[in-house]
Amino acid sequence: MKNLMKKEGLNLLLVALPFIYLGSIYGGLPAEVPMHWNASGEVDRMGSKAELWMIPFLLPVLTYVLLLVVPALDPKKKIEKMGGKFESLKTMLVAFLSILALYIIYTASNPAGMSISVVVILLGLLFMGLGNFFKTIQPNYFLGIRTPWTLESETVWKSTHRLAGVLWLGGGLMMVLMGLFADGAPIIILTVIVAVVVSLVPMGYSWMAFNKE
Repeated sequence: MKNLMKKEGLNLLLVALPFIYLGSIYGGLPAEVPMHWNASGEVDRMGSKAELWMIPFLLPVLTYVLLLVVPALDPKKKIEKMGGKFESLKTMLVAFLSILALYIIYTASNPAGMSISVVVILLGLLFMGLGNFFKTIQPNYFLGIRTPWTLESETVWKSTHRLAGVLWLGGGLMMVLMGLFADGAPIIILTVIVAVVVSLVPMGYSWMAFNKE
């Protein structure tokens, strides 16, 4: 238990933060709070404040549990070979989703503070962080660009993830810049386009690289 707390202490703290924050403001919340916003940042659904407890469960908790068990499920144990890199990736993802959960809870109690730009900036930072990790991901069935061609060839896996790293880093930077200088529906459309491009291009590249190989 002591070793587990030493290894997972930071992650557990990150997971707990949204619960602690929500617990601290829960008594002062009205019975109904904003639960969803449209592309213009306007509230389009209200819900019981009890629903807010689902946000940290569905974001940092679920992600943390999945990343905790994935190495044990990996039949080739390639994720374990990432060592500290995987632990850093796990912490980064849990931190991002914890921050996102905190922001959603905050905006539920302060609807005027909701900004699509903030969400896009956070997403951009996540993409940039993932871009830095792509080249370190070993071939596996759970993480990375998992196409029939990357899983069939380690060479294709490596070259595809090098390309993906550059694309996700650049795409994330574009999202951050868009979040700083735009807002509303246009920024959502542009963000979706960037996300689709950086996701599909490496997949197409893996097919071409495999056929060339």
